Amino acid sequence: MEKMKSLADQLREQMVKPGEKLVRDTILTTDRSKTPKSKVNKVADSTILQALIDYDNSDHKTLAHFRCDKQTVEFMNKFKLATGVDVTKFVAFSVRHFIEAYPELKIIIKQYMQNSNL
Repeated sequence: MEKMKSLADQLREQMVKPGEKLVRDTILTTDRSKTPKSKVNKVADSTILQALIDYDNSDHKTLAHFRCDKQTVEFMNKFKLATGVDVTKFVAFSVRHFIEAYPELKIIIKQYMQNSNL
């Protein structure tokens, strides 16, 4: 019976006396402060992210309807939450970047257009 304690007694023992810190609180505070800084620095240092943020799609007036699988849509939505970049801007930049990265696509289109005119 002597070892049984009421809930109030247990709480009193866990309360911090003035001037003391619990080890658990110190660990939680330290972990929280380190994690966001390292993630923010990695995101801010990304050149592709900076190029995406700088991309101006304000003059784009033509709409295109496209379909994506569920995982891609979830990724784009999470990307928007993480960076604040709109999905429309993300897709427009991605397609433009893809076309510029693979110039042979333009050659295929030119060849098709030349053959279809004959």
